[in-house]
Formats: sequence, structure tokens, C-alpha cells
Amino acid sequence: MLDESLLDTPEGLAAADRRGLLRGAAEAGARVRTAVRHAGEAGIGDLKPDGRPRAVLIAGPGAAATHTADLLGTLAGVGSPVVRLAPTGVAPAAGALRWELPGWAGSVDLLLIATPDGTEPSLSLLADQAYRRGCSLVAVAPPGTPLAEAVSGAHGLFVPMATAPYDHDEPLAASSPGVFWALLTPLLALLDRVGLLSAPPEALEKVADRLDHIAERCGPAIATYSNPAKTLAAELADALPVVWTEGAAAGPAGRRFVAALAELAGRPALVAELPEALSAHSALLAGPLAASADPDDFFRDRVEEPPALHARVVLLRDRPIGGLTAAPAARDLALSHDTPISELEPEEGGELETLAELIAVTDFAAVYLALASGA
Repeated sequence: MLDESLLDTPEGLAAADRRGLLRGAAEAGARVRTAVRHAGEAGIGDLKPDGRPRAVLIAGPGAAATHTADLLGTLAGVGSPVVRLAPTGVAPAAGALRWELPGWAGSVDLLLIATPDGTEPSLSLLADQAYRRGCSLVAVAPPGTPLAEAVSGAHGLFVPMATAPYDHDEPLAASSPGVFWALLTPLLALLDRVGLLSAPPEALEKVADRLDHIAERCGPAIATYSNPAKTLAAELADALPVVWTEGAAAGPAGRRFVAALAELAGRPALVAELPEALSAHSALLAGPLAASADPDDFFRDRVEEPPALHARVVLLRDRPIGGLTAAPAARDLALSHDTPISELEPEEGGELETLAELIAVTDFAAVYLALASGA
């Protein structure tokens, strides 16, 4: 159950934040700036690519690599396919995971390795395999790790991950905001240089500024009634989040939000893109999870027994192009089943800025939900 009183107690939130999640969310803008500097010092700005790669392959453990591949693939569009190399293995431990290049990978492809660990033996072997196949290789990981040495030995480009002192105090959560931006930012700068997407230094600076702005609006000292992230966390306290996204930038943000809710807060959630979400989740809203279904049991123990779980729609919208939007139909469907709806829409700005805002607000919301529910 959610302790809503904790949401408006900054000291209590800080005491509960043993994994540094709030600090990671608040310092996202600083991580972007540090990562941009590391990318520049590593020589990304001096690269002279021969042309776009046939395909971009991304390898790395956990949600951070998954979200990075998802976002880069969305931004790159049809320029070059972005393929995440999913690991195999018997456990999610660094020594148990295994990555392999697909049989078709070769000299016209680009391999990106992104990991907050860097001790995975299989990633070091993957770097060597990429060298033998002739793939271009770039890795982002903590400095001084075995992967850094392997990438240098494979004549690849290594970019030190932007870390903070407290990253070493507790195991890093893969969905941590700080980890995500530290891994993503150098790869944005790289793919801008390659010509797959547009992320010049001035755009990344605007992303950092937008993240700072969201940290001010959603920080722990801001009361729930004027804090969009705390408000969303409170609204999802006893709900099954049904996340609907609209717009290219909103898709990766919604999928990241659902993953963060599961990993950080231990909450199940569903995600789908409009307009297909309306047919995909129509039966769900009309079933036993609907707000109008299974009315509250009068005899339920309000102290010992949690309330029944009912769906709540969370609508994440990028600004529609040409005025075409399925948002009115989404609201009508939700309200026709007495399902409450929460909406987030970013302020105006470039594609990277609006994406950063949606990710930042939902990151804060997932963190608040995790801390206030004792996850």
C-alpha cells in the first residue's frame, strides 16, 4: 500500500532512497552534460565516418540497454535498422550472460555496447568477435573495467560512462534514470556524427536543460498537488496502469515507464500505442479490472486487506503532427467504462526535448511509487 504522507516528507523520501533513485532522477541533466564531455574527450566529435552503417547492433544487460535500443531505433527511423542483441544464459549475473553476433554481421555494421557494469566476460568476447568480423565497435561502460581493456584491444572506441560517487554504494538498478542517461547520451552523439539521427551538441544541451526543469518541477521538496510526478504516483497507488502512447517520442517513454514500474516499484502495467491500443485493451476495460466492476466489498478489512486492483489509463502524448489524434477516442473509451485517466503532454520543443520530458516525469513517478510503497 502507498504511504501518501511520505510523498510530502522530503526527509522520509531521502531516508527510503537507499538505491539513489531520486538523486539519479534529479541529476539527469548533469549526467547528460558529463556524458557529452566524455564523448567529446573520447573523440566522437572528430570521427569521419565513411557513411551510414547497414545496421546498428546494440548489446548490454538489462533494461538500460533495452530502452537505449528502443529509443535509438525510434529516432533513427528507417535510416538503418537498430537491433538489440538479447543475451542468453541461465541467470542475469554478469558471468552467466552470453551475447553473440548474428551470422550476417560484418564490416558494414556498427556494434554498440552499453553497460553500467563492464565486467561481463561475454561482452569482452563480443568485442573481440566484432574485431574479427570487421564490425565498427563503440562501447560505453565504467572506466577501468575489463570491457574497457577489451574494446581498446579490439581497436574500438571506448567512452567512459558518466558515473556519480553514490553509484558505487548500492547495486545499480537497470531502470535507474542516472544509468539510462549516462549510457544513452554518448550514443546519441555518435549516431548524430554518423548521420543516423539529429542530436548535435546544442540539442543535447537543450535536453539537459529540460531535464533540469523537470527536476525542479518534480523534486521531493515540491508538494504533491503541484508536482506532476507525485500526483501520478498517488493516482496509481491502487491501480493497474494501462499506458497508452501517441506520437513517436511517446512510444519509448511509455515502454520505459512500464519497465520501471515493474523493476523499481514491483507494479504490473500494460502498454500499447494509439490507435491500436483502443482495440487491444477494450475488453480489458470492460472486464473484471474495470473501475465499475467488482464494487468495493463492504466487509473488507480496510487495514489488513488491500483494495481491489482496477485499471487506470495513463495517456502519454507527443504533440500530434497535422492535428490527427486518437486522444478524444481514448478518453471516450476510458470514461465509457468509468475508468479514470491521467494525461501527460510535454511542453513545446524539439523531438529530443519532448522525449526527455516524458521520460523524466514518468521516471520520477516510478521512483516515488517505489519509495512510498516500500519497494
